[in-house]
Amino acid sequence: MQHLLDPQGSQNKEKIEGLLKQFIKFGLVGVSNTVVSMVVYYIVLFIDPALYLVGSILGTILSIANAFYWNDKFVFTGNANDWRSKLKRLGKTYISYGGTSILSNVLLWIEVAFFGVSRAIAPIVNLLVTIPLNFVINKLWTFHK
Repeated sequence: MQHLLDPQGSQNKEKIEGLLKQFIKFGLVGVSNTVVSMVVYYIVLFIDPALYLVGSILGTILSIANAFYWNDKFVFTGNANDWRSKLKRLGKTYISYGGTSILSNVLLWIEVAFFGVSRAIAPIVNLLVTIPLNFVINKLWTFHK
C-alpha cells in the first residue's frame, strides 16, 4: 500500500538496493585485489627477500589492473567499450587507487608515529576510509557514464 501512495519512495528504495549490491560487488573485487597483491608480493619475496619493495610495487600495479578489469566487467557496467574509453578508465583507475594508496600510507604513518596505533591494526582501520572512498571515486569519476 505504501508503494501505491508513494511511488517515489519505491524508486528510492530500488536505487539504494542497487547501490548496496554494487558496493558488495565492489567489495568482492577488493578481496580479489588483495589476493592478487599478496600472491605477487610473496612470490617475489620467495625469489629474493631483498626485493620486498619490488614485490609490493608489482603487487599493487597488478592488483589495480585486476580492479579495473573486474570493476569494468562486473561492478560499473554499461560504459563504452572502444579502446580509447577503456584506456581512459584504466588511467583513472590507476590514479584513483594510487591516490588512495598514498592516503593509506600517510594515515598509516600518522596512526603509528603519533597515535601509537598497532602496525597490525592500522591498515585495517585505513580500509574503513579507503574502501568507501575508492567506491565513490570509481562510481562518480572513473566509471561515470
